Amino acid sequence: MATWNSRGLRGSLLEDMINQTNEKYRSEHLALIQKIPTPITPVRMDKASHQITLAYFDQRSTVDYIGAVQGIPVCFDAKECKTGNFPIQNIHEHQIVFMQDFEDQGGIAFLVIYFSEAGRFFYLPYGKLVYFWNRSKTGHQKHFSIEELDPAYEIRCNGFLLSYLEQLQLDILSRPEPG
Repeated sequence: MATWNSRGLRGSLLEDMINQTNEKYRSEHLALIQKIPTPITPVRMDKASHQITLAYFDQRSTVDYIGAVQGIPVCFDAKECKTGNFPIQNIHEHQIVFMQDFEDQGGIAFLVIYFSEAGRFFYLPYGKLVYFWNRSKTGHQKHFSIEELDPAYEIRCNGFLLSYLEQLQLDILSRPEPG
């Protein structure tokens, strides 16, 4: 069983932004995206603040978000990186497997990555994620750099909203026609 030890609110800004964006998309009838909670079993709590300080994961998580955009099934994970190099070790094999299975069923899988040092957000299509994943498994770089990402997939930040639907549309349009 894996353990979880709180490291503050790491990644919570990104998730807060995505959650607010998803709520706006829902209210405008553009998409219905749900945050998938990771089931945990608390082991230690801070009695004063009632916060969990140590817990065990009940099971492996798959992705952070799942839902539909205009009838298209989507799933994605939110990742944060401080530097301009994203470590592949931040993505787990069971996540790659889940995303591949999701794509095999006709869905669209991707990552939303926040490079905090640069203050930039990117949509990483599943196909490009797999390219980086496979490259790291064959003795090459164990990371990819922000410079390797297509600038067309940079997500605009409008206040506290991340408008990722433009990049989703670009991803869909760049895929070969089925059949």
